[in-house]
Amino acid sequence: MPAFSFSAIPVGIRFMLLSALGFALMSACVKYVAVNGIPVFEIVAARALVSLIISYTDVKRKGLSVWGNNKQLLLLRGVLGTAALMCVYYAVTTLPLAEATVLQYTHPVFTAVLGLVLLKERLQGATLVCITLCLIGLYVMVQPNLNGNIAEALPTFSVIIALLGALGSSMAYVIVRKLSRTEDSSVIILYFPMVALPIATVLMWPQFVMPSLSLTLLLVLVGVFTQVGQYGLTKAMQTQQAGEASAYAYIQIVFSTLLGVWIFNEVPSIWTYLGGGLIVAGALFNAVGHRIFRRRIV
Repeated sequence: MPAFSFSAIPVGIRFMLLSALGFALMSACVKYVAVNGIPVFEIVAARALVSLIISYTDVKRKGLSVWGNNKQLLLLRGVLGTAALMCVYYAVTTLPLAEATVLQYTHPVFTAVLGLVLLKERLQGATLVCITLCLIGLYVMVQPNLNGNIAEALPTFSVIIALLGALGSSMAYVIVRKLSRTEDSSVIILYFPMVALPIATVLMWPQFVMPSLSLTLLLVLVGVFTQVGQYGLTKAMQTQQAGEASAYAYIQIVFSTLLGVWIFNEVPSIWTYLGGGLIVAGALFNAVGHRIFRRRIV
């Protein structure tokens, strides 16, 4: 039997696996520093500072203006991205890593609805299947809350914040799709830390905690792993068909689950496995199912 070779994996899929690992490690670092007393706003500020340095360097390397063309829409993208990130980080710090990651992947539902309302895009059959499976999966995950099963219930407020984070991410994504017609991707990325850093700095100041050297390193790694995730995602989309590449993004849930068990002793409940499986199935079908529907039409 021939030995497995990593080089046999398509380049685009390798980049997507790198992206998933980067984002999973980012979430683990966020949770670890929060468990050790660093407030969420301070984590957001640290991540924004690292992203600002890296993104500004990239924009200047390309010889671009940092302000872009559509300043109002770029500013709105930064504000929505900042709000979404704060929600996501709060969810990561107050929910098990697996559950927080799964809830973030409900974003295709919000993106589809926002695309319909704002961009006048049609809801295709695969997207309708995705919405249905995601909503059923979400109900399965939170049904212990609804039935009063305290032992297996997730914090209701944290679940709501996680869903708001997914909504905010979807709104930012829809705006990015519109901005991509007139703006360079590096400028779009730069606007997030340009907006996030001053907002997070103001919000963190009343509760600022001086981190130790080890926690400072982990705060830097939050930004570094985020850049790794974004780099892998961008390269994957450039070298692989978008649907095929994005399908592998959901390996992040596996990475996050393993990190949660290993670092934080978090063992997901059966409802997380069932509901999360439905959400991932819906999202995967949304990523690759459009071709199935096109074949049937043809």
